[in-house]
Amino acid sequence: MYAFRSPTAIQDGRLRKLLQMMEDDPRSTIDDWARAFHLSYSYLSHLFKQATGLSLGHMLHEQRMQRAAYLLATSDMSVKEIANAVGYEHTSSFTRAFERRFERGPRSYRRTNEGD
Repeated sequence: MYAFRSPTAIQDGRLRKLLQMMEDDPRSTIDDWARAFHLSYSYLSHLFKQATGLSLGHMLHEQRMQRAAYLLATSDMSVKEIANAVGYEHTSSFTRAFERRFERGPRSYRRTNEGD
């Protein structure tokens, strides 16, 4: 689906660590990661794009949506709890982002993917 290079193909250890951090805590922001690596937001974004071919913001969004889809299919968490767990303050913003990504709302996704 995406032209993403695998983490093992990424030479920069900071970016491999960033991918792990992104997976471990989807609530973190690009600003959080830039501070953690003592880099500017723009330089971290540039390094990521250069190494992966994707923008860091796009990757963060995709990670959050994939995690949300997993939680919808495998947990009893409410949509509001899932939205918060993947880094959205407002359920309505999460629902719109989810609908754009999966072409259906979170509740509909849950009904058709429970137990996956």
